[in-house]
Order: sequence, then C-alpha cells, then structure tokens
Amino acid sequence: MSTQAAKSNEPLLEVKGLKKYFPVKGLLGNAKAHVKAVNDVSFKLFEGETFGLVGESGCGKSTLGRTILRLLEPTGGEVMYNGRNIYGLSDREFRNIRQELQMVFQDPYSSLNPRKRIGSTLEEPLAIHGIGAKSERTDRVMDILQKVGMQLESYYRYPHEFSGGQRQRIGLARALVMNPRIIVCDEPVSALDVSIQSQIINLLQQLQGEFKLTYLFVAHDLSVVRHISDRIGVMYLGQMVEVAPTDSLFATPLHPYTQALLSAVPLPHPGARKQRITLKGEIPSPLNPPSGCIFHTRCPFATEVCKTEIPVLKEMTEGHLVACHLHG
Repeated sequence: MSTQAAKSNEPLLEVKGLKKYFPVKGLLGNAKAHVKAVNDVSFKLFEGETFGLVGESGCGKSTLGRTILRLLEPTGGEVMYNGRNIYGLSDREFRNIRQELQMVFQDPYSSLNPRKRIGSTLEEPLAIHGIGAKSERTDRVMDILQKVGMQLESYYRYPHEFSGGQRQRIGLARALVMNPRIIVCDEPVSALDVSIQSQIINLLQQLQGEFKLTYLFVAHDLSVVRHISDRIGVMYLGQMVEVAPTDSLFATPLHPYTQALLSAVPLPHPGARKQRITLKGEIPSPLNPPSGCIFHTRCPFATEVCKTEIPVLKEMTEGHLVACHLHG
C-alpha cells in the first residue's frame, strides 16, 4: 500500500453527484434515450492518498475519471478542486489549473502521436502552457525520462520503437512533466505482462513519494488495487455502492456485489479454498437501469424494498460507506 501523506479534514478534490449521460439518437438525430454511464457519484480524494476505483467492465470507471478531468463534459454534478467547482470555470481559468490535473491512459500507444519523437511529445504541453525556454523544456523532459527509468536516448526515438511497458513509462513521464498534484491512472497496467505490471506499480509508488502525488487509480484487478490503494471505491452500473479503507474493505466487505467481486479473487496458496459467490443473471443495460437498488436483479439477498427504494451511501464504521438496504 502507498504511504499516505498526513491529510487534513478538507479533501483536495471532492466529487458531488456527478452524472455523465450519453444520448442514443434515433433516425432523425433526436435523443430517444440516454446511456447513464455515471449516475450520481460522490466521493472525496485527499492529498497524498491513492483512491482505487474498481468494478466490472462497463461500470463507468474510466468515464468517471475522464469526466472529472473535463475530457468529457458532465451532464450534472460538481467537482470541487481546492474549493472551486471546475465545471464553473471558464476555459481560460480551467487552463490555468489543467497542469495540476493529469491522466495516464490505458493504451499508451494510442495516446502517443506515432509521427512525433518522444522528446517533442513530452515538450508539447510545456510549450502550450508557456513554461520555460526551449533549452529548459528539454532539460525538464530529460530529467523526467530518467526518473521514470528511461534512457536519455529515448528523447530522440518514436513510440513504435518501445515495448508496452516502456510506452507506459513514457505516458507517466508526460503526466509528470507538468508537475501535477493529481493523476488519474486509467487502468495503467491492465495491458501489460504481470512482471511488467509490478515494475510500473512500484514506479508509481516511488514517484508518489518523491513528487507528493495524489492518485485516482482505475482498475479491475483487485490484487493490484489492494497493493497500491489507501481507500477503494466499488462501482456498479454507473453508481458507487461501497467506499472503504483498503484493509476494511477486504476484511469486511458489506455490499453483496463487493462480496461477490472479492470471492472471485484467486488465493495465492495452493489448496486454499473459499466460498465463491456466483451472481445470477446478466448486468442490466445502463440505458434502462433497474428501479430501486440497481443491484437487486442480481442480488441473492434482495427484498421487496430493494426493488422500489434507492439506497443511500451511509457510513457504517469510520470511513466505511455502503449503499445497501441490508445495512440500514
């Protein structure tokens, strides 16, 4: 687990009721329905911590990260950064804080321009924000490349000349070159071999201590999230169903969905056994999510109240929140 910096009661970033809907257009171009990719999500991110975000594919994890950074414009809600709602800022005002909020993408190759040398790609954001002279920008990029474990000759090479792990290091360097405070890591190791995954995770933790970074770490591999995260949020069908400190979540998962996710994690000891929780049915469509609790169609403990009333995210023990009628 990362070393969490001493934190105040005030979050560095707070997400309040965030929504991101994508219109589904009919033949005439009018929106006949909406995909509710992120639907009323709230959580806090404290300085120096790593907040892991987990859930099945398609639950809205990556969309949430991109919407927080305004790579996608929200349908509703607020994101408070240093006490200011970033959705209420003008383009010029947001540009001034853009360098403090960066992202590492899942596919490092598609996020790098194949026609540009690595040095030119990494210097571009510095030039856009008018940071330093040309020689200073080059020195900055060379320094960052070394810090992420790349040779200086990488500056002159093209993306196709690197392996997947090396390209991910370059993606991390591009985020770091702006000296950010928050980095959204969108499944940064899911496309890498297991041995390379551990190298990148260790690098992320090392850089977090050196640069005093705060991470929002999006992933579907619970073993990776457990290793790197201070707190974990569990998403299902666009909503946050449980938030807890890492140790608390793995020791006493409260939401039936979280329990099912953890039961599917392989045990490291040969011959060890645990009860596997198998969920019935398919994941409902975000076009038409179920009424009441969105998980009731697959929940083995669902009651009548689950079908009609939406559960509220409530704190059960210190820092452990769950949205479930079973824990009313």
